[in-house]
Amino acid sequence: MTNTPLHAPSIDPDEVAYFEKLAHRWWDTEGPFWPLHRLNAFRIGYVRERLSHAFGTDPTAERPLEGLRLLDIGCGGGILSESLARLGAQVTGIDVTPKNVRVAEIHAQWSGLDLDYRLASAEALAASGEQFDALLNMEVVEHVEDPLEFLSICGKLVRPGGVMVVATINRTLAALVIAIIGAEYVLGWLPKGTHHWRKLVKPAEVTAGLGDQFKVVHRTGVRINPFDRSLHYTGYMGVNYMLLLQKAPV
Repeated sequence: MTNTPLHAPSIDPDEVAYFEKLAHRWWDTEGPFWPLHRLNAFRIGYVRERLSHAFGTDPTAERPLEGLRLLDIGCGGGILSESLARLGAQVTGIDVTPKNVRVAEIHAQWSGLDLDYRLASAEALAASGEQFDALLNMEVVEHVEDPLEFLSICGKLVRPGGVMVVATINRTLAALVIAIIGAEYVLGWLPKGTHHWRKLVKPAEVTAGLGDQFKVVHRTGVRINPFDRSLHYTGYMGVNYMLLLQKAPV
């Protein structure tokens, strides 16, 4: 595997360099990615329930995603990909940072899981014509160069009738205060510079980027308790939020 990061219109070189420096810390649950581990444990419950509902499987089954092809875009060190594989899904994870992909591959081997990790951009994968039952777009869209164009490309990777889950941070004053100033500069939960307010994406912009072929079938806000670091669903989507969108069938 080459150690040179990929280049594509949606890729922000500064974001790639930032995560390249942190790649070796992905699986350190007490390191800089501890909020992502805590968030993953919460969001996998959402993914399990919503994908089971979308594809008519039993969410209480041990492997409710059996037989589904899933794409984890911007997979990082593989935290979400491994959780999905344990639910029975056939998972492909892509990332544009070589060190992230290598970390993910090594950890999957150590865990005894069969995952398909690739050093690839969304543009390159979409150009190949490959499509998936579901695409997981989790905490990625706020790190790309052109979010709307990136979402449009991601939409091509979902098969007709398939779904996409988007999790990101809203571009609001509340998000600036809570998710950036609070989480990064006051509480120190995330390294300073992890998020940039101007790059945050509103729910309406997500739907605009995906176009008329996608419709929102479920939405929820996510609230973090600063005292015990627990996560909860909330009707307020002004900070963290998740969307489940379904692509129209042919």
